[in-house]
Amino acid sequence: MNTMLRKSVLGIAGLAFAGGLAAGPLNHHDATPTTAMSPVAVQADKPDMGKLIPHGVQGAQSHIDLDDEQVANAEAIIAATKKAGLPERAAVISIATSLQESKLENLGHLGDRNDHDSLGLFQQRPSSGWGSPEQITDPEYATTAFLKGLKQVDGWQDMPLTEAAQTVQVSAYPDAYAQWEQQAAHLVAEHWNS
Repeated sequence: MNTMLRKSVLGIAGLAFAGGLAAGPLNHHDATPTTAMSPVAVQADKPDMGKLIPHGVQGAQSHIDLDDEQVANAEAIIAATKKAGLPERAAVISIATSLQESKLENLGHLGDRNDHDSLGLFQQRPSSGWGSPEQITDPEYATTAFLKGLKQVDGWQDMPLTEAAQTVQVSAYPDAYAQWEQQAAHLVAEHWNS
């Protein structure tokens, strides 16, 4: 083989080898997701609506536009639910309950308009053993107290929302919780992984 041809072949082989070294790790890297990429993929996934509303909604659904404070309270409920190690469905029940009780507003004492001594997101009553006024107006504490009650309800995971919420809350309007299931599920779907 003449010298010029041999140099060309060796040059091409060298380029192919060098290109393989450069391309090899990149291809291998692309095939293995990195830790930095994993949260992006997880955040893009939204909870399955079938898990959030396993029985379908019951009755006509209500919806209100939420301000930043109300959204923050929904996020606090979701965070407390996750911290308690409970699934998305528990957050849907909690948010629907709060939508009915306070429209996701952390209410203090309302004077003559107050239902006895009901306070906070869930309108829990200090006189009924939910905690002190300071505790039940803390969104994390109030949610944790509600979830503690929910966990004591046998089969809550398989109950219609209004039945599970009513068993914990013992409301004078037991069927009213159902109207908020759709909005609560959408809030959980939107904010569970954010």
